[in-house]
Amino acid sequence: MKKLLSYSVVFFVLTIILLLIIPLPAAIVDVAIILNISLSLMILIITMTIREPLEFAIYPSLLLITTLFRLGINVSTTRNILTNSGSSGQIIKAFGDFILQGNVVVGLVIYLIIVLMQFLVITKGAERVSEVAARFTLDAMPGKQMAIDADLNSGLINEQQARIRREKIQREADFYGSMDGATKIVKGDSVMSLITTGINLVGGIIIGMVQASGTLGEVAVTYSIATVGDGLVGQIPSLLISTATGMIVTRAVAEGSLNEDISKQFTAQPTAIMISGVVVAVLTVIPGMPVLQLVIVSAGLIAGGYYLSRRIKEEPSMAAAGFAAGGPGGFEGAPDAMPGEEGQESLRQVTEEEYYKDVNNVYNLLTVEPIEMEFGYSLIPLVDESVGGKLINRIVIFRRQYAQDMGFVIPSIRLRDSSGLNTNQYCIKIKGEEVARGELLVDYFLALDPENPEKEIDGIETIEPAYGIPSRWIRPEDREMAEIYGYTVIDPLSVLVTHLSEVVKQHAHELLTRQEIIHLVENTKKIAPELIEEAFPNFINYSLFQKILTSLLREGVPIKDMETIIETALESISETGLPIKDVDGLIERIRTALKRTITRLYCEDGSMKVLTMDSELERTMVGCLSKGERGYYLALNPEVLQSLINQITEQLKKFNSLSQSPVILTSQVMRVHFYRLIDQFYPNVRVLSFNEIANNVQIQSIGSLTLENPERRGA
Repeated sequence: MKKLLSYSVVFFVLTIILLLIIPLPAAIVDVAIILNISLSLMILIITMTIREPLEFAIYPSLLLITTLFRLGINVSTTRNILTNSGSSGQIIKAFGDFILQGNVVVGLVIYLIIVLMQFLVITKGAERVSEVAARFTLDAMPGKQMAIDADLNSGLINEQQARIRREKIQREADFYGSMDGATKIVKGDSVMSLITTGINLVGGIIIGMVQASGTLGEVAVTYSIATVGDGLVGQIPSLLISTATGMIVTRAVAEGSLNEDISKQFTAQPTAIMISGVVVAVLTVIPGMPVLQLVIVSAGLIAGGYYLSRRIKEEPSMAAAGFAAGGPGGFEGAPDAMPGEEGQESLRQVTEEEYYKDVNNVYNLLTVEPIEMEFGYSLIPLVDESVGGKLINRIVIFRRQYAQDMGFVIPSIRLRDSSGLNTNQYCIKIKGEEVARGELLVDYFLALDPENPEKEIDGIETIEPAYGIPSRWIRPEDREMAEIYGYTVIDPLSVLVTHLSEVVKQHAHELLTRQEIIHLVENTKKIAPELIEEAFPNFINYSLFQKILTSLLREGVPIKDMETIIETALESISETGLPIKDVDGLIERIRTALKRTITRLYCEDGSMKVLTMDSELERTMVGCLSKGERGYYLALNPEVLQSLINQITEQLKKFNSLSQSPVILTSQVMRVHFYRLIDQFYPNVRVLSFNEIANNVQIQSIGSLTLENPERRGA
């Protein structure tokens, strides 16, 4: 039974095809007409209640099926009208009698008005909207995909969410492309309706006269009733479907259902409603106007607008209150810390001098915040939740995503206003010292310059703060055009959050305090108590463990797999014994144990693109290892070092067109020393050893670092 139901649409389409061939009794045609009207009405209601077009993604195919169904009914009714002396069921006759009301000319005029209204207004408009929507959707796909990649890289979304968004973009493009073609079906249906009407009327009169069914007037009336009735029972569902088509292709910028959007956006404009009521009242001075009706409508509009205006004013709003000192450097109405962290400080109404009379409050100045963000006055609306600021929510999302990816919970972020910054500036501090600064234009969008834009767009040139990409601030009305030209367009809040996330990632190892180490160990103890009891503190002390995790985070290696890290460290220490003399070797063994995690970070489609070293260069570097107080370090000849830096600078350009981070591949012996050598020049370049790459990954070398001969280079 379930299998039969799964093929119900197939059977329905086959039945429609049979309508084109097999003559049907009038009673069955009536049932088909009722089904057609019901189905069309149902589709219209669905298009008005959905929130976005993709909720009704089957519409293009459904449009074809309903049109075919309608054409099948038209063929059956035409056959019955021409063969049964103008009779084709009770519904057609009832519609014809009701519309004509004894006047053939008036009935035909009304019918033609309905057909032309549908063809020239609704269908034509829906066709144009579909065509433009399809073109703009396809043109904007690259920009939208780049925006998804930017959100993924900044930690706002995870890989699964990014995949869902990409699929949605592809489905949107397919949907609007299908709708562009489907509207041609609606247009053809309108034309076919006019042709069918002409055939019914002219053909019926000719057949009636040939068969001597009555006088010319009687025949004309009979077939006019049948023609108008048949046309209306076809045009009403067609009009509903055309309206639904226009409805679904114009829902691109909707936030809710049609009912919700209309209610929300109309009630947000009480002034316009009251002005409309006044204008309607003015119409009463025109002689002959229905005064009572105008007064009723005018009074309703003015009263309704006044009520909505009062309700909007009574809603709590802190926008006009501004910002006062809630303790030095704090916001009033905006939390200094994120919700659920250290708690929001109670707002004070005392002066700064009175506050610091208490010596205990002076000690508060000695506290160094792990992460701080300071804002100029113009950026305060991005932070203050009372006026719609969403920065805190975005930071919460980033913290959660970073914890899931890296296994480390970033500490609380203190948000402050600052009179020392320009109105559009912000700065990010780590442990009280500024590490990054940027500038935002809140009422603009940031457009990242593509490599080869189709056309340059007007804007204020700037540099994207997180990645240093040449960009420009553009007006909101230019956003759509910028995406068409190939620019990646980002809103100011996303620019700010992306910059913050990159700064946190770069300095995460500085934020890993001893207290956090203890917290991580205690959290691991919940799932592996025996392992923790064996390892701490007999073999691994917290100082050593902090050094291990800090080293991993410094190079962007997730510390989420805490059990593997502790087990590998415990095994290595058991083999070498205490005290630990080679911490670097211990960390390298842990990195090897985490090779699947490390590989995943830099692998795409089973392939990892890397820069390699030739054997001569690596032998030279091994020979340059020198032993110092803290272990071995790489002491290269200045000329060799300069040559190596120049080569890396040139080779890294090959990664610009790739989404993968730059990777240099070395032997395990040289990896840590080479990383420390180039980290000061290229902090975003990752140095991996062959032992840290999973066996199922294909390594693709896109460049090589060689030992250049200084004499030959000088020559």
